[in-house]
Amino acid sequence: MRFLHLSDLHIGKRLNEFSFLEDQAYILGQILEITKSEQPDGVLIAGDVYDKAAPSAEAVGLFDDFLTRLSRSGTAVFLISGNHDSPERIAYGSRILDRCRIYLSPLYEGKTEPVILKDEIGEVAVYLLPFLKPAMLRRFWPEEEIGSYTDALRLAVGAMDIGSSRRNILVAHQFVTGASRCESEEVTIGGLDNVDASVFAAFDYVALGHIHSPQSIGETIRYCGTPLKYSFSEAGQEKSVTVVELSEKGSLQLRTIPLKPFLPLKSSDLKPLHDLRELRGRYEELTARSFYEGTPTEDYLHIVLTDEEDVLGAAEKLRTIYPNLMKLSYDNRRTRSDRVLESASGAEEKSPLELLSELYRLQNNQEMSEEQQTYAASVFEAVKEGEE
Repeated sequence: MRFLHLSDLHIGKRLNEFSFLEDQAYILGQILEITKSEQPDGVLIAGDVYDKAAPSAEAVGLFDDFLTRLSRSGTAVFLISGNHDSPERIAYGSRILDRCRIYLSPLYEGKTEPVILKDEIGEVAVYLLPFLKPAMLRRFWPEEEIGSYTDALRLAVGAMDIGSSRRNILVAHQFVTGASRCESEEVTIGGLDNVDASVFAAFDYVALGHIHSPQSIGETIRYCGTPLKYSFSEAGQEKSVTVVELSEKGSLQLRTIPLKPFLPLKSSDLKPLHDLRELRGRYEELTARSFYEGTPTEDYLHIVLTDEEDVLGAAEKLRTIYPNLMKLSYDNRRTRSDRVLESASGAEEKSPLELLSELYRLQNNQEMSEEQQTYAASVFEAVKEGEE
């Protein structure tokens, strides 16, 4: 049985006030073409469909169009809510959509019932587990000590009726210990949100979302990553769709199909979409026609100037050539490596802990200790849970 594994679409995302909607529409079109070519039995979407719990009308419309076209292809769709989604919004209409073979994670009520698919080998059970925090499970197990995300997920998985003879797939949105993060994710410092991989040992494949870099944890646990680059720390990554092949029990094959965020410049009729990348060099070099002519100047860019003196009005001047300049910084003998010139909106892209860490560094001329970071993270987590 074949599945496509997607996650972290983050529809409606903005970075430095630039909207990704046009790019997202294009990349979702690529995914539809891949679906048509691969003819999977199901598409697994592992959370963070939207970038915000209350998405814009344009974001909802784009995903509605994608889901409708995906359903018309005849494949089943399995979708869960992530930490950026509203679980109530994602679960809305789930019983009606079941009839169209679009299966949405319901609001978590202490038990997860699988969707059963069948092929010539036998049954495949797909379990849909929305993003969970320890506080969400305490009312179902008041007698249990739920002190960590591992404790919480172990209880949630333990409450599932997992048949040992059939093939079992879990779609989840958590941070598994050992995964590598990047800048575009919501980070909890100190490992508070870590889930031990052993929790998922009963499953033949675990389709995860939450981490934006594609990677595998062991043989059966995988993050497919985002379909687009959402931070400059991802500039060197190749985004892809993961294809999952399940044959007999215990037999798993994975492969990836690259996603290209731009159209080839074959004619003036084709408007290129945008890659996200970094340029580095002297101002005079980067503004020379011989340097930029024939290159995709409309990409989303972080430009690092290596001039020893600041160039007056550099951002405005560079945008006449590179209109989608998102970030400008200097790297020279006079600047510290972490001195970055960002727009005023940059603070909105950072977590409370990141902002606190920056303030501490500026006031004390040193980094917070790991103990301080862990304590601060626990305070922010407690405040966040109290608001929910």
